[in-house]
Amino acid sequence: QVQLVESGGGLVQAGGSLRLSCAASGSTFSINAMGWYRQAPGKQRELVASISNGGSTKYADSVKGRFTISRVNAKNTVYLQMVSLKAEDTAVYYCNAHTYPWGRDYWGQGTQVTVSS
Repeated sequence: QVQLVESGGGLVQAGGSLRLSCAASGSTFSINAMGWYRQAPGKQRELVASISNGGSTKYADSVKGRFTISRVNAKNTVYLQMVSLKAEDTAVYYCNAHTYPWGRDYWGQGTQVTVSS
């Protein structure tokens, strides 16, 4: 079992910045990738960014150049630095941990990000 606790969401004006944090605990040895997803009202949950144990990153086209995902393995923590925020970035952001060998996914409770225009 892996537990994920997110923090850092909030209300920000368009053009502003926020940093999300996600701390993992439990069977963290089984994690091979972590990431951030988001879900806006009436929309499906979508991948925002992910990072592997080796540091390889992946971003949604809509956030490339504005969001940066990073990871401190020693702290089992992943961060999402968000700059130049837009109203369309408003959503609940969820931390995800993908584990091996069974490919099970774990989710945090979600943190609200609201960008006012």
